[in-house]
Amino acid sequence: MLQLNGVEVEDTFAEAFGMTAARLVVTAETPGWAREAAVAATGYAASVIGCDAEAGIEQELPASDTPDGRPGVTLLFFAFSRDALQKALINRVAQCILTCPTTSCFNALPIDPARSIRIGGNLRFFGDGWQISKLLDDRRFWRIPVMDGEFLCEDVFGTVKAVAGGNLLILAETQTSGLRAAEAAVAAARHVPGVILPFPGGVVRSGSKVGSKYKALKASTNDAYCPTLRGAVASELPDGVNAVYELVIDGLDLAAVERATWEAMLAATKNPGVRRLTAGNYGGKLGPFHIHLRALIESRAEGG
Repeated sequence: MLQLNGVEVEDTFAEAFGMTAARLVVTAETPGWAREAAVAATGYAASVIGCDAEAGIEQELPASDTPDGRPGVTLLFFAFSRDALQKALINRVAQCILTCPTTSCFNALPIDPARSIRIGGNLRFFGDGWQISKLLDDRRFWRIPVMDGEFLCEDVFGTVKAVAGGNLLILAETQTSGLRAAEAAVAAARHVPGVILPFPGGVVRSGSKVGSKYKALKASTNDAYCPTLRGAVASELPDGVNAVYELVIDGLDLAAVERATWEAMLAATKNPGVRRLTAGNYGGKLGPFHIHLRALIESRAEGG
């Protein structure tokens, strides 16, 4: 079996699928308020199995790097279609960013008219006729009066075809050692531009498989990796493994997801108590993007 920093790495692949993504810049008078809006807007957005979008904070920005010269954050949102993404963003910007003190909201992707979605152009109606349109450098903005001044929101936002569902499973001796490794892996992956890890803290304890004994459910617990079911199911857990944590990685392109997966692998295997790394796939039937763990190791060994 492959090894990385003395840890076994299964020769398998993570299977990812296509989605549509948008990138937002949210600014505010202070970094704290920008982050408050960001956390609220990206809440309940872990998996499209049960949420309207997958979302997360990409990075924090200094005032020198934002459209209005104030501190901000970039957010990534993923959905299965532009229509679904537009609906999710209108709701989330309206309820979580418009409502947050001092915020403004800007598009952070190139605009292709065939792929754009209208956000500020829909939210403007909240101004009840008092909203004002402003055109700057061919970009239209809406100024909506609110009780602390004005909410500024860009009219249309760009979208791109993106990649979601990249994943990595960390098999560890204990919860403590597994969680420590997962936290390190998340921190490393989040340094890669253009990716998010949408689950709480970037870590998934309740990995799922497709289908269930209950017909109404689309997914159910990944019993092959549940330590309490060892002996009752066809377990994939080696001896000595008593906890498994999963990272799910979404990115604006495949290269970003691959790099984030590699950084996560490298960081995880530097922690004691990690026995094995593997990934989840459905034999290539779920999505067209296959992130082979062996290829990541070999390409880095060759300086790729």
